[in-house]
Amino acid sequence: MRGTTLIVAAVLAAFPCGQIAAAGGPTIPAPAVGTAVASTLDTVKQRGVLRCGITENGRGLATLDENGRWVGFFPDFCRAVATATSGSTENLEFVNVSVGNRFDALREGAVDLLAEASTWTLGRDAGLKLSFAGLYFFDGQGFLVHTSLHAGHINQLHGASVCVQTATTTVKNLADYDRLNNLGLKILAFETVEGTYAAFFSRQCQIVTDDSSALVSLRFTQAQDPAAYVLLPEIISKEPLSPVVRDDDPAWADIVRWVLFAMIAAEERGAHSGNVERVRDGSDPEMRRLLGREPGLGAVLGLDEDWGFRIIRDVGNYGEIFDRNLGQGSPLKLERGYNALWTKGGLLWAPPVR
Repeated sequence: MRGTTLIVAAVLAAFPCGQIAAAGGPTIPAPAVGTAVASTLDTVKQRGVLRCGITENGRGLATLDENGRWVGFFPDFCRAVATATSGSTENLEFVNVSVGNRFDALREGAVDLLAEASTWTLGRDAGLKLSFAGLYFFDGQGFLVHTSLHAGHINQLHGASVCVQTATTTVKNLADYDRLNNLGLKILAFETVEGTYAAFFSRQCQIVTDDSSALVSLRFTQAQDPAAYVLLPEIISKEPLSPVVRDDDPAWADIVRWVLFAMIAAEERGAHSGNVERVRDGSDPEMRRLLGREPGLGAVLGLDEDWGFRIIRDVGNYGEIFDRNLGQGSPLKLERGYNALWTKGGLLWAPPVR
């Protein structure tokens, strides 16, 4: 299949060893954690597709369009990894995972990669035996409230009810912030992002908390009147979002990491989808190496020499992906902020391509 969406329980059922309970379903066989029968890259090549775990995070981040196609910042990162490793953005299966089972799906081999709003934390990195491949989105947790509350800050809402999703860093951050600031918030936790926002928009709670980018996205896409809601200025956490892979295959982690760095490096050097043909034949030695005119870096990763060229040609550099999904080329009009290049006041940078 090409460019399709799978439900994670169906994929998990294909694995014969070990046990895993898919969300809402029976216990399903799966391989034991930590066992690697073949390298992930070999598996992707033999299968012919990359399996990318995705969660519906809202417009601009990850959502299904009217044709049932995944669109957004995170799906585009999946496409970049797919074209780098398999030769085409179409050699890709999106596996629809939930917040509750996403890490199990990855560890048990149902997906090759998670590309969604997973926050990099110590507990997840070391405790779950996963590898966070690099920071591709800097976010922070905020609050969206009903305009009718006439509140300009969260400390004006003592005792208010807050909708939040379970099994996330979000609910833990909220509990910590509530306790530290003695706000007496009434925390209403929901299993799904859809349930969380449905409860908020139907006024079952006065506040909803999530990553700020998700709040902006879902206010735009789900609210009948976006002006009826206001985003408060408080940001209560760091939410460094990263693609996630298993930690039993460091070569695969290197590939995913350098897909991200390739997109950032291309933006740093002015290479984009519109000029990549010309730039790879130009005089910039770093771009000539990245785009395959001077061979060697593809072989180091186990890829062909055109892997970087295909990423920029088929998907774009980091700035292009951000702009069309979240930034000035999108309905959301988000500023780059911390997600700007380091040369422009942001936090994004790539190591030397050599």
